[in-house]
Amino acid sequence: MQLNPRQDSCSPLSVAPRATTACFYTADGRHRALNVHVMFDLSGKVALVTGAGQGIGAGIARALAAQGAVVAVNDVVANRAQTTVESIVAAGAQAIACGFDVTDYNNVDTAIAAITDTFGAIDILVNNAGIPFGMGLKKFRETEPSEWRKYIDINLYGVMNCSRIVIENMCDRGFGRVITIASGAGTHGLELGVSGYGAGKGGGIAFMRHLALEHAKFGVTANSIALGLMAGGPEPDVTESIARSIPARRLGTPEDVGALCVYLASNEAGWITGQTMHLNGGSQTS
Repeated sequence: MQLNPRQDSCSPLSVAPRATTACFYTADGRHRALNVHVMFDLSGKVALVTGAGQGIGAGIARALAAQGAVVAVNDVVANRAQTTVESIVAAGAQAIACGFDVTDYNNVDTAIAAITDTFGAIDILVNNAGIPFGMGLKKFRETEPSEWRKYIDINLYGVMNCSRIVIENMCDRGFGRVITIASGAGTHGLELGVSGYGAGKGGGIAFMRHLALEHAKFGVTANSIALGLMAGGPEPDVTESIARSIPARRLGTPEDVGALCVYLASNEAGWITGQTMHLNGGSQTS
């Protein structure tokens, strides 16, 4: 595990929600100013985003940081995590890099303990890591049992490992947000050749439902985001050709996912839990 704090730009925070000033005129023509609460403010929150060294995870990390959260950027390749951190810091927000493998429980435990010691307990966990090395499109009949485990390990055990370690502090403090980045492949069948991946994602979605109901009374929410076809996937030629069938006529972007994560991580989303939200440009999901 590697933890690279940026002490020049990151420090534990206890920040009141941001507000902006709105100006208006009363009926008698007098000028008044009113402080208006900024929605989806994450100031003072600590977030961990797994698999955030590139692509969707990096977009999520940037979005959370832009809303005021201190973001621990994880990636199994530490240098990728550091690259995301540098882009966040360059934008004036706060982040640290932490390289660890989400499929190794002891590794996760050590890393989260280091994050907690440096910045405080994690308020927001985004389980984004989900594409193992060497993933490609392959029909189930062409696969071997040795290939299945990597999808289950990262998409189910990785989610369970991280969730188990953060959940106690979330319950004790009366606030927590657990968001798992899933896929339409985990909610309905596809002909693309992603059966192993879909099985892992489906397991993660089911786990989120149970986590949500067990911990709702403690102020902790747990939700999944089932993604449609995204730009920059493992088979760009295939996904680009399918994009024409999406009602929105485009592939999803990291910014699309980051925006929904910001909402689910916020105070305003406190009554949404146990849900699988489809983010797919209007594609059929049943």
